[in-house]
Amino acid sequence: MAEEKKDPALEAAIAKAEEAKRQAEERKKAEEAQKTAEENPFAIETNPFTRIKHVIGIVSGKGGVGKSSVTAGLAVELNRQGYRVGILDADITGPSIPRMFGVTRITGMQEELMIPAYTETGIRLISVNLLMEEEETPVIWRGPAIAGVVKQFWSDVVWGDLDYLLVDMPPGTGDVPLTVFQSLPVDGILMVTSPQSLVDMVVKKAFHMAEKMEIPVLGVVENFSYVQCPDCGRKIYVFGENKLDAWSEKTGVKICAKLPMDPEIAELSDTGRIEQLPVGLMADVAAVLPK
Repeated sequence: MAEEKKDPALEAAIAKAEEAKRQAEERKKAEEAQKTAEENPFAIETNPFTRIKHVIGIVSGKGGVGKSSVTAGLAVELNRQGYRVGILDADITGPSIPRMFGVTRITGMQEELMIPAYTETGIRLISVNLLMEEEETPVIWRGPAIAGVVKQFWSDVVWGDLDYLLVDMPPGTGDVPLTVFQSLPVDGILMVTSPQSLVDMVVKKAFHMAEKMEIPVLGVVENFSYVQCPDCGRKIYVFGENKLDAWSEKTGVKICAKLPMDPEIAELSDTGRIEQLPVGLMADVAAVLPK
């Protein structure tokens, strides 16, 4: 069979068209980056190997409300639903995400970029504890250094294609939440609280911060809401029933879920088996996220 002859003119035309398409795409990308920079001078770009559809911040007004547990549980739920999920652990001085998933190191490096750790079910993680020789080593850094690391976890990590990146933020309204709200394209936040009146007061501070930063509040999760009697199933409100329902009606912020205080969930977190979380526990929380 005679070999088909190539038409040099046709090949040159195809190559020219492909080059023109590439240049047009580069111009469009540059124009979009310039527009973003003009609209938000604090914004930082990702790398060419990262394509993230939605960025969701998980926040709390104070510590000790189980925010990281909610973040991990939500990631597990989304992963079970077939979404590609990553967690950026922005709680630099108090990271707990790696232990919940039983991982200790990042996957490696790609040139000067970090490849995140992968859990048993494929959730991608980055945390300062994945870069430490010992997880007990304290991070004694000032605010600007901590904020810089959070930015690097966004720009210098090969996240690949993700449907959701969950950003587990430290409690309060300090440098890190401000950095995340200003520098990352956050689609919305979930607030985590517990029934105590003091927590109810400080979560309102986080709400007002998001409001001022024009970040949508997708909903609030009340953690440690009750203990369920193993014999009769009755819900026992250890901390009393707070005024979250009234606050929700006043602000229009949806209460996504009221989660129980469950020693089995605590054990799963402590032993690195959070991916064995009861099926459906976080389904109502996942339902409020943008699709």
